[in-house]
Amino acid sequence: MSEVITLANVLDDAALFSLEHQVHLEEVVGEHQWYVNLQEGRFDFTGSRDLTCSRVHLLGSAAPGPQSWLWAWANPSGYPEQLTAHSARVRDFGQKHGIEQLAAAEVPFDALPGGPADPKLEPARVTGALLDAAKVVSGCWTSYHAEVGQGTRAAFLIEHPEFRLPAPTFPRVMRVLQQSIAELPLRDHRRAIHSYARLRGLGAAFTPDHAKLTVTGPDFTIGVEFDQYNRVGEISARSGAETV
Repeated sequence: MSEVITLANVLDDAALFSLEHQVHLEEVVGEHQWYVNLQEGRFDFTGSRDLTCSRVHLLGSAAPGPQSWLWAWANPSGYPEQLTAHSARVRDFGQKHGIEQLAAAEVPFDALPGGPADPKLEPARVTGALLDAAKVVSGCWTSYHAEVGQGTRAAFLIEHPEFRLPAPTFPRVMRVLQQSIAELPLRDHRRAIHSYARLRGLGAAFTPDHAKLTVTGPDFTIGVEFDQYNRVGEISARSGAETV
């Protein structure tokens, strides 16, 4: 029997790999300003360094007025098809798996899992979540979103050769694990960490009872133990002769 895929599953699958890509984007562009021309399909960074993305994809926008997200494929502004193709792929994925938030043209903020106490954070939270879902579907893992007026946030997937992640190292993988556990709204830590290891090309093996996951890289081994609620209980790690 095939697995029933939910939005929560998709967000957990994306969480850590997406985080690492965003950390890497910050390393690449540094302090910056951004510029986009949607009709020309151009997205630029200026500041610490100048960089023009090789491709840009408009995913959608989150508006605080109607308290909703609008997918780019449904935007009446009539953007070029190549600019909105990834959003259409998300729609098709949502229709295939019965995930209404990915299939519907417009998504109310309160239809998304979780939520902050401050409603001013809603556009950013919703944008980040739906961008993560789009990354899983499209395979494009670097994103950017920003306010474009009156609290509305526009969301993009962006591509450039320098956005590709460097080879996994012990400090980098540990940082991603620790930061994600402390900061991300993970629903199933077990699934999220296993998905990250798989996407990152790391070894990943559970014990028979799935209580512990061993993640292996070129020169490190990380053991992650989980409790009965699929939360991380303890992490042990070894790099070379060192144990953490």
